[in-house]
Amino acid sequence: MIKQKKYWQDLAELNNDPIVEKLSQNEFVEEIPVDDFLSDSSLSDSKTSRRDFLKFLGFSTAAATFAACEAPVNKVIPYVVKPEEIVPGVANFYASTIYDGHDFASVLVKTREGRPIKLLSNNTGTNARVQASVLSLYDNGRIKSPYKNGEKSDWETVDSEIINKLKNISDNSGQIALLTSTIISPTTEKIIKQFAENYKNVRHIQIDSLSYHGLLEANFETFGVRRMPNYHFEKADVIVSFGADFIANWGGNPNYECNYVKGRNPKSGKMSKHYQIESTLTLTGSNADVRLQIKPSEQSGLLDNLYNSLLSRTEPDPRLKNIVNSLRSAKSSIIVCNSNDKQVQLLVNSINQLLGNYETTIDMLNHSNLKKGNDDDLKSLITDMSDGKIKALITYNVNPSYTSIDAINFNKGLENVDLKISTSMYLDETSSRMDYVCPDSHNLESWGDMNPSFNDYTLMQPTINTLFDTRQFQDSMLLWTGNSVKYYDFLRNTYKNWDKKLHDGYFSENNPYIILKSNFKVPRFKYKIKKGIEFEIAEKISMGDGRGSNNPWLQELPDPLSRACWDNYLTISSTTAQKNNIKNWNVSNGALNGSLVNISIDGKPFVDEEGNLIKIPVMIQPGQAKDTASLSVGYGRTHSGKCGNGVGTNAFPISEGGIIEISVVPDEHHEFALVQLHSTMMGRDIVKETTLADYIKDPTSGNYKHEFYTHEGFKPPDQVTLWDSQDHETGHFWNQSIDLTLCTGCAACVI
Repeated sequence: MIKQKKYWQDLAELNNDPIVEKLSQNEFVEEIPVDDFLSDSSLSDSKTSRRDFLKFLGFSTAAATFAACEAPVNKVIPYVVKPEEIVPGVANFYASTIYDGHDFASVLVKTREGRPIKLLSNNTGTNARVQASVLSLYDNGRIKSPYKNGEKSDWETVDSEIINKLKNISDNSGQIALLTSTIISPTTEKIIKQFAENYKNVRHIQIDSLSYHGLLEANFETFGVRRMPNYHFEKADVIVSFGADFIANWGGNPNYECNYVKGRNPKSGKMSKHYQIESTLTLTGSNADVRLQIKPSEQSGLLDNLYNSLLSRTEPDPRLKNIVNSLRSAKSSIIVCNSNDKQVQLLVNSINQLLGNYETTIDMLNHSNLKKGNDDDLKSLITDMSDGKIKALITYNVNPSYTSIDAINFNKGLENVDLKISTSMYLDETSSRMDYVCPDSHNLESWGDMNPSFNDYTLMQPTINTLFDTRQFQDSMLLWTGNSVKYYDFLRNTYKNWDKKLHDGYFSENNPYIILKSNFKVPRFKYKIKKGIEFEIAEKISMGDGRGSNNPWLQELPDPLSRACWDNYLTISSTTAQKNNIKNWNVSNGALNGSLVNISIDGKPFVDEEGNLIKIPVMIQPGQAKDTASLSVGYGRTHSGKCGNGVGTNAFPISEGGIIEISVVPDEHHEFALVQLHSTMMGRDIVKETTLADYIKDPTSGNYKHEFYTHEGFKPPDQVTLWDSQDHETGHFWNQSIDLTLCTGCAACVI
């Protein structure tokens, strides 16, 4: 049977810290401020400053009340469940789509009395950020009207001036740049094309806040298509991921998590074998069967060794021996990698080709459209802005003044642009620098279409009237082009069988497939390992790239790995912490404190705009590779809103792969907002485990029947309950059951 293991939930428990025993006897060591929470006292004077978010942050429930008094739009909206009429207290559902340039999901929107309150999966999965987008709809921090030169204005004034200035720039052959996130809307692409034809000298640049440029360029060289493939993890017998956190963030495809668990269900009698090779502990790595810790500089050399070992040209690295054997014996497999280096991704393509994965698990024909960003185009744009060649810049769904690693030069270049227009929902770091801000509407207030994969389409429809004086980017572009057609009509005229497609929310089209070329190049990499502490960018499932940082649900969401919230922090291993005199410690109530540090990247101190050293808290993270450190992006916002401003540190400017030096800030420490350490399981064995072979023989294997300790003594399992006895014939009968085989820890259910 399985070798006896010791399971622990916290380093304090692993190290037998006395605080664990203390908390096991007294879970709530501080008085819970119930009276304070229920009182009418201001939150600034109470101990519940993070609890009453709607009141404290001014979320627009009043605006939602007025907007919901009328039909959501002036056109018919087919319901998924069509009622005779809206009945108070009875929910209605609309099929729609959420897409903000970073996260995508096909959803059913649950509404009550005309107000969106919940999102359900329709044709894809949803993550925590998609679920939290409902609250962002009601965010009072959104822009409520157009702005001109930092002052509130009106649409008539703004539109008139923008059209005149664009026409003047076009007539004088000036360059107009349109900087957007990845566009997956076919009708939006048509509108941009019309805009470019009308004003002639127009450049459209697409960027992703977290770049996939290297992978896209590699696929263009290999296949002639600059796109990501769709990975079918459910079809793979063996999955090998080099740092790609595909369950949580990597690739942006919400179905990767769903497909992954489909291939790992013991009820089917078959489970894929998952190897994760990474530096920073990711959600995907925490679900792996085997996880190897490496430094980022080792990645390319190990991939080279894997390729040549599969060809029997060399002996496999001892850490890869079992992986090589598994891949050789597997009928199907997948190799993925998080590297943004084109040459590394060319090697990954060659390994997948060698294993025959493009015929079984990797679909390059029905490719993904979710990532199209081009780093070279952005660099060229910044150069041309600095040289005064760009006369007008329009931004949509991007915030390069915050997310770009070259934000300093981008901001300097902006000063040389004559006409600067933003279509953001917020006065963010970029919008606040613009001449005109034309506020975009929220997804739940908007129409749209999406083409996430080559043959797959979804539709977006509004479920409430606009809460503020906002307008869709597409309507703005049509108006500035001189097209009098509204975006809704433009969109509807694009599709046949409109009502059915809108009712379902998704459909497929049989587009003619692109003929793929086959150019598998095999770069060689020597095995190397850098000296010093290597730095790596991370992405939390809560905050993502930071565009939702003013959403308190996301700020308050405990990270499933560190259990911390309202923060980002440098994660390092226990060994690295000891070498650098860095400490974490639990205080009397079970909370966690930690050292504050300053860092230098490749010898350059990490400072703020005023030149002051930035202090970063450090969390000792089990699973972090030795002599590595990582910091999550999405924090350190300065123009997010009163919920997100000043929370954490901006990691985007830090060069990934750089060598960092750490120095502890003396006499200062950081208090983490962390889920309380406790150990009150009353002697119960929480972790149950068995082998797949034993489970197939007996599904009850691993569930050992024995007595549990209660306050009334030892009892058998069927007599242990947390609840008083109830008459279930007349009262409520609550029951929640979670299949932990299907649960990956994505935290969407928590939101």
